[in-house]
Amino acid sequence: MAATQQGREAQTSQAPESGISDADRRRALFGSAVGSTIEWYDYFLYGTMSSIVFGKLFFPSDDPVTSQLLALASFALAFLIRPIGGIVFAHIGDRVGRKKTLVMTLSIMGLSTVLIGLTPTYESIGIWSPILLTLLRLLQGLALGGEWGGGVLLAVEYSPANKRGFFGAVPQTGALFGLALGNLVTSGLSMAFSEEAFLSYGWRIPFVLSIVLVMIGMWIRNKVEETPSFRKVAEQARANPATAATKKLPLMETLTQHWRPVLVAIGAKFVETSTFFLFATFTISYLVGLGYKRVEALNIVLIAAVIAVPVMLYFGALSDRIGRKKVFVWGTIVIALYAGPYFWLLNQGSAVISTLAVVLGFSVIWSTYGSVLGTFFAESFPPNVRYTGISLGYQVGAALVGGPMPLIATALLARYHGSYVPVAVFIALCALVSLIAISFTKDRTGQPLDS
Repeated sequence: MAATQQGREAQTSQAPESGISDADRRRALFGSAVGSTIEWYDYFLYGTMSSIVFGKLFFPSDDPVTSQLLALASFALAFLIRPIGGIVFAHIGDRVGRKKTLVMTLSIMGLSTVLIGLTPTYESIGIWSPILLTLLRLLQGLALGGEWGGGVLLAVEYSPANKRGFFGAVPQTGALFGLALGNLVTSGLSMAFSEEAFLSYGWRIPFVLSIVLVMIGMWIRNKVEETPSFRKVAEQARANPATAATKKLPLMETLTQHWRPVLVAIGAKFVETSTFFLFATFTISYLVGLGYKRVEALNIVLIAAVIAVPVMLYFGALSDRIGRKKVFVWGTIVIALYAGPYFWLLNQGSAVISTLAVVLGFSVIWSTYGSVLGTFFAESFPPNVRYTGISLGYQVGAALVGGPMPLIATALLARYHGSYVPVAVFIALCALVSLIAISFTKDRTGQPLDS
């Protein structure tokens, strides 16, 4: 009886703090993960195809390296518009709601992805082909600029304080699931079609079929209620309309009152985004350049992405126990030391060694700081500008380093006659920037999110 009474008292004491059921939490977590997976699938599908197909079909040139660089440049261009998408959709998310914004971003991403699959090649319509492809890629960037912040907040703002790191890691795994799904489909089509058939129409199939995934994601997200943090902000606005009227531009409030955490977020993003696109995109073209078959390279990255999912969830949960900052710092130090040996291992000419190298770098090391990034950013801003703050920091950091990373790495290899040392040095410098940025923060693990 006493134990039962204590249990009831514990549940009662927790209710005012959360006000939401476990079922609501699970529904939000699932909606965040599924939507994020679909968005990243669409987004990374372009990155994969730009490494192996788009150079030949949309950016033909007498020099294969030039075609490859142009295709990668179109991939990188989307990162320039991602901060704009982050600002536009974050404004809507902070003013209107997280849920409505996420439905909009998923719709735009789905439409642009399907149209990419229907775009004629250079051989058919000439210069209009790369122009249309690039415009659709920019639409993808606009959508993802608003998606990431909303997806993270959908999970984090529904999470209990003692599991915030784990909840925040779940939408981060969407990038891994999306990458794995894209590579799995591309690898399967590469084996199912001849090279000629794949270049002719096989590459289009995964883009067009993404509409099915988008419809599923829309159905799931429509069943999720607005986040508790935003409901509090909306209630406060209704109770104090005069105060709310002076805060109609979350961007201005973020830049004037919360510019320090924005700068920290930009710097912290350097190591995560540079190494993600090192492993997820550049590694594929690098392995193909070393003589690996396209399917082999895709499968190596696919294996690493799948393994990274439970590892990332583990590190997210670990951050709830030892702190976000410790997990982030140690992972950043290790990747700076591993960058050189990583390329050395890839150059050994062994598929087994290359797989182990990518698994260690991507599945284990990247998962440390990748798992805590979303939660760390969310804990740095108040709820009324949280969508704007995390989107601005994340997307600007990605635009500065993430998108250009495959292009920078390819250019460095060409400039230094195939030497990977400059690429490893570049990764180490990105890690140093992130370490400096994170040193200016305090760990808020376990503290109330909206305090």
